[in-house]
Amino acid sequence: MKFHRIIVPTPFYVGPVNVYLIEEDPLTLIDAGPRDDTSLEALRSGLARLGYKLSDIERIIISHAHADHYGLAQLIVEESGATVYIHEWDASAVSADMDYRAYRVLLTSAGVPRETIDQMEAGYEKFRGFAYPLVRVEKLKDEDEILFEHESLTVVHTPGHTPGSICLVRTSNRMVFASDTVLKTITPNPVLSPDPIDHTRRFQSLGEYLVSLARIRQIAPTVLKGGHGDDVTDYDEHFHRLYRFTKERQSKLLSLLPKNGATAWEASTLLFPNAHGYHRFLALSETVAHLDYAVAESKLVIERKSEQESYRLP
Repeated sequence: MKFHRIIVPTPFYVGPVNVYLIEEDPLTLIDAGPRDDTSLEALRSGLARLGYKLSDIERIIISHAHADHYGLAQLIVEESGATVYIHEWDASAVSADMDYRAYRVLLTSAGVPRETIDQMEAGYEKFRGFAYPLVRVEKLKDEDEILFEHESLTVVHTPGHTPGSICLVRTSNRMVFASDTVLKTITPNPVLSPDPIDHTRRFQSLGEYLVSLARIRQIAPTVLKGGHGDDVTDYDEHFHRLYRFTKERQSKLLSLLPKNGATAWEASTLLFPNAHGYHRFLALSETVAHLDYAVAESKLVIERKSEQESYRLP
Protein backbone atom coordinates (compact mmCIF):
# COMPACT_ATOMS: atom_id res chain seq x y z
CA MET A 1 0.00 0.00 0.00
CA LYS A 2 1.46 3.31 -1.11
CA PHE A 3 0.60 6.30 1.07
CA HIS A 4 1.88 9.79 1.81
CA ARG A 5 1.62 12.13 4.78
CA ILE A 6 0.58 15.70 3.98
CA ILE A 7 1.21 18.07 6.89
CA VAL A 8 -1.55 20.69 6.98
CA PRO A 9 -1.25 23.76 9.24
CA THR A 10 -4.18 24.64 11.48
CA PRO A 11 -5.13 27.80 13.38
CA PHE A 12 -5.37 25.77 16.58
CA TYR A 13 -3.12 25.35 19.59
CA VAL A 14 -2.54 21.68 18.73
CA GLY A 15 -0.58 22.69 15.62
CA PRO A 16 -0.50 20.99 12.19
CA VAL A 17 -2.68 18.00 11.37
CA ASN A 18 -1.55 14.95 9.41
CA VAL A 19 -3.65 14.11 6.35
CA TYR A 20 -2.82 10.82 4.64
CA LEU A 21 -3.23 10.15 0.93
CA ILE A 22 -3.64 6.45 0.11
CA GLU A 23 -2.32 6.22 -3.44
CA GLU A 24 -4.38 3.20 -4.40
CA ASP A 25 -7.62 2.68 -6.31
CA PRO A 26 -9.84 4.37 -5.21
CA LEU A 27 -7.67 7.39 -4.37
CA THR A 28 -8.41 8.02 -0.69
CA LEU A 29 -7.75 10.67 1.94
CA ILE A 30 -7.69 9.92 5.64
CA ASP A 31 -8.93 13.19 7.17
CA ALA A 32 -8.97 16.54 5.42
CA GLY A 33 -7.78 19.41 7.64
CA PRO A 34 -9.78 22.42 8.87
CA ARG A 35 -11.82 24.98 6.95
CA ASP A 36 -9.09 27.59 6.68
CA ASP A 37 -7.49 29.25 3.66
CA THR A 38 -3.93 28.42 4.72
CA SER A 39 -4.91 24.82 5.43
CA LEU A 40 -6.63 24.48 2.06
CA GLU A 41 -3.62 25.87 0.21
CA ALA A 42 -1.31 23.47 2.02
CA LEU A 43 -3.54 20.52 1.16
CA ARG A 44 -3.74 21.55 -2.49
CA SER A 45 0.04 22.03 -2.63
CA GLY A 46 0.72 18.71 -0.93
CA LEU A 47 -1.47 16.88 -3.41
CA ALA A 48 0.07 18.75 -6.34
CA ARG A 49 3.57 17.64 -5.30
CA LEU A 50 2.29 14.08 -5.61
CA GLY A 51 0.68 14.74 -8.98
CA TYR A 52 -2.94 15.09 -7.85
CA LYS A 53 -5.70 17.65 -7.42
CA LEU A 54 -8.61 17.79 -4.99
CA SER A 55 -10.87 16.79 -7.87
CA ASP A 56 -9.01 13.45 -8.11
CA ILE A 57 -10.03 12.33 -4.62
CA GLU A 58 -12.59 9.51 -4.71
CA ARG A 59 -13.01 8.71 -1.02
CA ILE A 60 -12.48 10.48 2.32
CA ILE A 61 -12.34 8.61 5.63
CA ILE A 62 -12.87 10.84 8.66
CA SER A 63 -11.15 9.56 11.80
CA HIS A 64 -13.36 11.55 14.19
CA ALA A 65 -15.68 14.53 14.32
CA HIS A 66 -13.31 17.39 15.15
CA ALA A 67 -12.99 20.35 12.80
CA ASP A 68 -9.22 20.02 12.29
CA HIS A 69 -9.86 16.57 10.83
CA TYR A 70 -13.06 16.92 8.79
CA GLY A 71 -13.34 20.67 8.14
CA LEU A 72 -12.47 20.63 4.41
CA ALA A 73 -14.18 17.37 3.54
CA GLN A 74 -17.39 18.88 2.12
CA LEU A 75 -15.39 21.27 -0.08
CA ILE A 76 -13.45 18.29 -1.45
CA VAL A 77 -16.73 16.47 -2.09
CA GLU A 78 -18.02 19.43 -4.09
CA GLU A 79 -14.86 19.49 -6.22
CA SER A 80 -14.48 15.76 -6.70
CA GLY A 81 -17.73 13.94 -5.93
CA ALA A 82 -15.88 11.87 -3.32
CA THR A 83 -17.75 9.71 -0.81
CA VAL A 84 -17.18 10.49 2.88
CA TYR A 85 -17.08 7.80 5.57
CA ILE A 86 -17.24 8.29 9.35
CA HIS A 87 -18.14 6.07 12.28
CA GLU A 88 -21.86 6.02 13.01
CA TRP A 89 -21.36 7.39 16.54
CA ASP A 90 -19.76 10.59 15.18
CA ALA A 91 -21.97 11.06 12.11
CA SER A 92 -24.45 13.46 13.74
CA ALA A 93 -21.63 15.71 14.98
CA VAL A 94 -20.54 16.64 11.43
CA SER A 95 -24.00 17.50 10.12
CA ALA A 96 -25.53 20.95 9.74
CA ASP A 97 -28.26 20.25 12.29
CA MET A 98 -25.92 19.54 15.21
CA ASP A 99 -27.77 20.63 18.38
CA TYR A 100 -25.93 22.06 21.42
CA ARG A 101 -28.83 21.53 23.84
CA ALA A 102 -27.58 18.14 24.99
CA TYR A 103 -24.24 19.74 25.85
CA ARG A 104 -25.98 22.47 27.87
CA VAL A 105 -27.65 19.78 29.97
CA LEU A 106 -24.33 18.06 30.59
CA LEU A 107 -22.60 21.33 31.46
CA THR A 108 -25.40 22.26 33.86
CA SER A 109 -25.12 18.90 35.62
CA ALA A 110 -21.36 19.50 35.92
CA GLY A 111 -22.06 22.70 37.84
CA VAL A 112 -20.92 25.15 35.17
CA PRO A 113 -22.39 28.65 35.72
CA ARG A 114 -25.01 29.65 33.15
CA GLU A 115 -23.02 32.61 31.80
CA THR A 116 -20.02 30.32 31.32
CA ILE A 117 -22.18 27.81 29.46
CA ASP A 118 -23.24 30.64 27.13
CA GLN A 119 -19.58 31.50 26.54
CA MET A 120 -18.73 27.85 25.89
CA GLU A 121 -21.57 27.55 23.38
CA ALA A 122 -20.32 30.66 21.57
CA GLY A 123 -16.83 29.16 21.49
CA TYR A 124 -18.22 25.88 20.20
CA GLU A 125 -20.02 27.64 17.36
CA LYS A 126 -16.84 29.53 16.50
CA PHE A 127 -14.91 26.25 16.44
CA ARG A 128 -17.55 24.66 14.20
CA GLY A 129 -16.96 27.54 11.80
CA PHE A 130 -13.70 25.81 10.92
CA ALA A 131 -15.65 22.98 9.29
CA TYR A 132 -18.08 22.78 6.41
CA PRO A 133 -21.07 20.68 7.54
CA LEU A 134 -21.23 17.41 5.67
CA VAL A 135 -24.34 16.92 3.55
CA ARG A 136 -24.05 13.15 3.27
CA VAL A 137 -21.86 10.50 4.88
CA GLU A 138 -21.59 6.74 4.78
CA LYS A 139 -21.54 5.30 8.29
CA LEU A 140 -18.81 2.93 9.42
CA LYS A 141 -18.93 0.24 12.09
CA ASP A 142 -16.28 -1.68 13.97
CA GLU A 143 -14.45 -4.25 11.82
CA ASP A 144 -15.73 -2.83 8.52
CA GLU A 145 -13.29 -3.32 5.67
CA ILE A 146 -12.13 -0.33 3.60
CA LEU A 147 -11.44 -1.99 0.27
CA PHE A 148 -8.84 -0.98 -2.31
CA GLU A 149 -8.03 -2.73 -5.56
CA HIS A 150 -5.37 -4.96 -4.01
CA GLU A 151 -5.52 -4.36 -0.25
CA SER A 152 -7.79 -3.24 2.56
CA LEU A 153 -7.83 -1.39 5.86
CA THR A 154 -9.83 -2.64 8.83
CA VAL A 155 -11.89 -0.21 10.92
CA VAL A 156 -11.21 -0.50 14.65
CA HIS A 157 -13.63 1.51 16.73
CA THR A 158 -11.59 3.25 19.44
CA PRO A 159 -13.99 5.47 21.42
CA GLY A 160 -12.55 7.90 23.93
CA HIS A 161 -11.31 11.12 22.34
CA THR A 162 -14.75 11.20 20.70
CA PRO A 163 -17.44 8.52 20.83
CA GLY A 164 -16.88 7.62 17.17
CA SER A 165 -13.08 7.78 16.95
CA ILE A 166 -11.61 5.08 14.73
CA CYS A 167 -8.25 3.62 13.83
CA LEU A 168 -7.52 1.97 10.50
CA VAL A 169 -5.36 -1.15 10.53
CA ARG A 170 -3.39 -2.64 7.68
CA THR A 171 -3.44 -6.25 8.83
CA SER A 172 -0.60 -7.44 6.58
CA ASN A 173 2.00 -5.57 8.66
CA ARG A 174 -0.08 -4.30 11.64
CA MET A 175 0.43 -0.66 10.71
CA VAL A 176 -2.20 1.58 12.29
CA PHE A 177 -3.52 4.95 11.16
CA ALA A 178 -4.33 6.04 14.72
CA SER A 179 -5.36 9.67 14.27
CA ASP A 180 -5.82 11.30 17.71
CA THR A 181 -6.28 8.05 19.61
CA VAL A 182 -2.50 7.65 19.88
CA LEU A 183 -0.21 10.67 19.59
CA LYS A 184 3.54 10.70 20.14
CA THR A 185 3.87 13.80 22.32
CA ILE A 186 0.27 14.71 23.24
CA THR A 187 -2.08 12.98 25.66
CA PRO A 188 -5.45 12.97 23.85
CA ASN A 189 -8.18 14.81 25.74
CA PRO A 190 -11.32 12.76 26.53
CA VAL A 191 -13.75 15.43 25.34
CA LEU A 192 -17.09 15.86 27.14
CA SER A 193 -19.81 14.45 24.89
CA PRO A 194 -23.38 13.17 25.10
CA ASP A 195 -23.64 9.40 24.95
CA PRO A 196 -24.31 8.40 21.30
CA ILE A 197 -27.00 5.91 22.34
CA ASP A 198 -28.73 8.02 25.00
CA HIS A 199 -28.10 11.76 24.60
CA THR A 200 -29.42 12.48 28.09
CA ARG A 201 -26.41 10.66 29.55
CA ARG A 202 -22.73 11.57 29.57
CA PHE A 203 -20.37 9.48 27.44
CA GLN A 204 -17.91 7.63 29.70
CA SER A 205 -14.93 8.85 27.73
CA LEU A 206 -11.94 7.91 29.90
CA GLY A 207 -13.09 4.37 30.66
CA GLU A 208 -13.82 3.81 26.98
CA TYR A 209 -10.46 5.32 26.01
CA LEU A 210 -8.52 2.97 28.28
CA VAL A 211 -10.37 0.00 26.79
CA SER A 212 -9.49 1.30 23.32
CA LEU A 213 -5.80 1.55 24.24
CA ALA A 214 -5.85 -2.04 25.49
CA ARG A 215 -7.54 -3.19 22.30
CA ILE A 216 -4.86 -1.54 20.18
CA ARG A 217 -2.24 -3.27 22.30
CA GLN A 218 -3.78 -6.63 21.38
CA ILE A 219 -3.14 -5.82 17.73
CA ALA A 220 0.61 -5.54 18.53
CA PRO A 221 1.06 -2.60 16.14
CA THR A 222 4.39 -2.18 14.40
CA VAL A 223 3.92 1.55 13.83
CA LEU A 224 1.12 4.02 14.57
CA LYS A 225 0.61 7.05 12.37
CA GLY A 226 -1.05 9.77 14.42
CA GLY A 227 -3.20 12.73 13.51
CA HIS A 228 -0.57 15.15 14.81
CA GLY A 229 3.20 14.84 15.05
CA ASP A 230 5.46 11.88 14.33
CA ASP A 231 4.91 8.13 14.34
CA VAL A 232 4.78 6.00 17.48
CA THR A 233 7.06 3.00 17.00
CA ASP A 234 7.11 1.51 20.53
CA TYR A 235 3.46 1.20 21.45
CA ASP A 236 3.98 -0.99 24.50
CA GLU A 237 6.09 1.70 26.19
CA HIS A 238 3.60 4.35 25.07
CA PHE A 239 0.70 2.30 26.45
CA HIS A 240 2.30 1.99 29.90
CA ARG A 241 3.20 5.69 29.94
CA LEU A 242 -0.42 6.68 29.24
CA TYR A 243 -1.69 4.37 31.99
CA ARG A 244 0.80 5.84 34.49
CA PHE A 245 -0.23 9.34 33.50
CA THR A 246 -3.91 8.47 33.97
CA LYS A 247 -3.35 7.01 37.43
CA GLU A 248 -1.21 9.97 38.52
CA ARG A 249 -3.73 12.50 37.23
CA GLN A 250 -6.59 10.74 39.00
CA SER A 251 -4.65 10.52 42.27
CA LYS A 252 -3.93 14.23 42.12
CA LEU A 253 -7.58 15.01 41.48
CA LEU A 254 -8.77 12.88 44.40
CA SER A 255 -6.28 14.58 46.71
CA LEU A 256 -7.70 17.99 45.76
CA LEU A 257 -11.36 17.19 46.38
CA PRO A 258 -12.81 18.89 49.48
CA LYS A 259 -14.14 16.59 52.20
CA ASN A 260 -17.70 17.73 51.55
CA GLY A 261 -17.32 17.03 47.82
CA ALA A 262 -17.40 19.22 44.72
CA THR A 263 -19.05 19.56 41.35
CA ALA A 264 -17.01 18.72 38.27
CA TRP A 265 -16.72 22.44 37.53
CA GLU A 266 -15.36 23.18 41.00
CA ALA A 267 -12.96 20.25 40.77
CA SER A 268 -11.71 21.40 37.36
CA THR A 269 -10.77 24.81 38.76
CA LEU A 270 -8.72 23.06 41.44
CA LEU A 271 -7.00 20.69 39.02
CA PHE A 272 -6.46 23.27 36.26
CA PRO A 273 -6.49 26.70 37.97
CA ASN A 274 -4.83 28.50 35.06
CA ALA A 275 -7.03 27.26 32.19
CA HIS A 276 -8.83 29.99 30.24
CA GLY A 277 -11.02 30.27 27.14
CA TYR A 278 -11.48 27.05 25.19
CA HIS A 279 -8.95 25.37 27.47
CA ARG A 280 -11.43 25.83 30.32
CA PHE A 281 -13.80 23.47 28.48
CA LEU A 282 -10.99 20.98 27.84
CA ALA A 283 -10.04 21.19 31.52
CA LEU A 284 -13.63 20.46 32.50
CA SER A 285 -13.78 17.58 30.01
CA GLU A 286 -10.70 15.92 31.45
CA THR A 287 -11.87 16.47 35.03
CA VAL A 288 -15.32 14.98 34.38
CA ALA A 289 -13.72 12.01 32.64
CA HIS A 290 -11.48 11.29 35.65
CA LEU A 291 -14.31 11.77 38.12
CA ASP A 292 -16.57 9.37 36.22
CA TYR A 293 -13.78 6.82 36.00
CA ALA A 294 -13.16 7.14 39.75
CA VAL A 295 -16.87 6.49 40.35
CA ALA A 296 -16.69 3.39 38.14
CA GLU A 297 -13.74 2.17 40.23
CA SER A 298 -15.67 2.88 43.49
CA LYS A 299 -13.15 5.53 44.54
CA LEU A 300 -15.84 8.23 44.54
CA VAL A 301 -19.58 8.42 44.93
CA ILE A 302 -21.79 10.73 42.91
CA GLU A 303 -24.70 12.64 44.41
CA ARG A 304 -27.43 14.32 42.37
CA LYS A 305 -29.15 17.43 43.68
CA SER A 306 -31.66 19.09 41.39
CA GLU A 307 -29.88 19.60 38.04
CA GLN A 308 -26.34 19.28 39.44
CA GLU A 309 -24.06 16.40 40.34
CA SER A 310 -21.32 16.43 42.96
CA TYR A 311 -18.59 13.96 43.76
CA ARG A 312 -17.20 12.99 47.16
CA LEU A 313 -15.01 10.32 48.72
CA PRO A 314 -17.00 7.32 50.02
